[in-house]
Amino acid sequence: MHTPQQGARLQRNALGLPQIVASTLANIAPAMSFYFGFGTIVQGAGVAAPLTIIAAMVVVLFLTNTLAEFSKFRPSTGSFVTFIGMGFGPVAGAAASIFVVFGYVIGASAVVVISGGWAHDTLHAFLGLNIPWQILSIISALIVGILVSRGIGLSTRWAAVFFYFELVLLLIGAIIMLVENRQWINLSPFSWSQLAGGFKGLSLGFPLAIYLFIGWENSAMLAEETKDPRANVPRALRSSTLVIGALYVFLAYATEIGFHHDVKAISASAIPFVDALKASAAALLIVAYLAGMSSIFSSLIGLTNSQARILFNSGREGLLPKFFGRVHAKHQTPHMAMWTFIAIAVLIVVGFGRNVHPVDLFGYAATLGTIPIILTYLITNLALPIYMRKHHRAEFRFGRHFLLPALGTALMLMPLWGLVEPGQPKPFNLFPYVAIVVLVVSLIYGLILTRKNPQLALSIGSFVADE
Repeated sequence: MHTPQQGARLQRNALGLPQIVASTLANIAPAMSFYFGFGTIVQGAGVAAPLTIIAAMVVVLFLTNTLAEFSKFRPSTGSFVTFIGMGFGPVAGAAASIFVVFGYVIGASAVVVISGGWAHDTLHAFLGLNIPWQILSIISALIVGILVSRGIGLSTRWAAVFFYFELVLLLIGAIIMLVENRQWINLSPFSWSQLAGGFKGLSLGFPLAIYLFIGWENSAMLAEETKDPRANVPRALRSSTLVIGALYVFLAYATEIGFHHDVKAISASAIPFVDALKASAAALLIVAYLAGMSSIFSSLIGLTNSQARILFNSGREGLLPKFFGRVHAKHQTPHMAMWTFIAIAVLIVVGFGRNVHPVDLFGYAATLGTIPIILTYLITNLALPIYMRKHHRAEFRFGRHFLLPALGTALMLMPLWGLVEPGQPKPFNLFPYVAIVVLVVSLIYGLILTRKNPQLALSIGSFVADE
């Protein structure tokens, strides 16, 4: 049903299951996400905050089912854009190419911001250096750009090295907290009776708990370079979510033990994990800072590798300018899409980072970027049953292809509402309107492009990862 493929291909069979799992975990960046998110989750959920994280993991597993099923039938570097386009048609696919890339590049700018901010704080705290964080952000982005453009195997190996270094440091820090505060060890963080306000407390921290997992979809975008993507991508999606969920729960438990279950103290802390480790073993504070640096850098590598590939595939299939669909002749990387992705993220940092604290700008960019990403999750869930009935009717299963996506969609409405509900302080109250404007512009773009190119429906999904 598709036109012959015309366009450069990425490097086949460059990655195995361990590599795409490592890239996904690096993209999620547990240290960075947990450092800046856990205190807010505790504010809503109280002592039983780990239950909120477990609930978020379950909801994300519903989402992984959707992407896993799509990847089994049509693995694609285009990921969400391909799946939405093949479910709802070319207008939706073209619109998604604008909308989801907007969300991802804004989210990427948040990581670029915090890379400079965290590096500045680390250098100042331990070496007495005072280098402007904006300069450090630009340097880190340039290093990542050079690394990812030189090969998927090379950059993924470095992402894995940084992630596992981060993981070891986090586990060391958490274990130290448990040992030093062992008299406070109990199961109260897992007790429903300790959940502030019951279900309401669970829901208050839920949007941010979902944010902790963003990046779980990384492996789907690496399908073209993955060995046996129809099997390995689904495995990576599910295993990465389970591993990161278990890690978050352990870190949350250790942090609460370190604070002696003091909800007010955790809520008042800017970075609870760091403060808990400082109180437990001040001499090892460098462990937390190094874990943060490693986490941020590995995240930049992982997200640029994966998310820029959506921009690349959209260019290759004609949804966006063909310029983005170019592949480096030697390294077989989508270098034009990657550098464009990084450049836009850096421009956002330079443009908005003059008089704003990096932690504040990180929060603004992360929140704004998350709205279109969560909406894309929801739309992809809705696209799965339509796609299956349209293209694979014989393999359609009610539970797997309708019920689970429907449940995932319903459960994701809670974190979405938490991001767009009225009454939020500035500038957060403006972000829903920004997302709506971008969505409308994306749909108009989709309508115009489809009218100009009636054959667009045949192009979407034409580049299957293993064909």
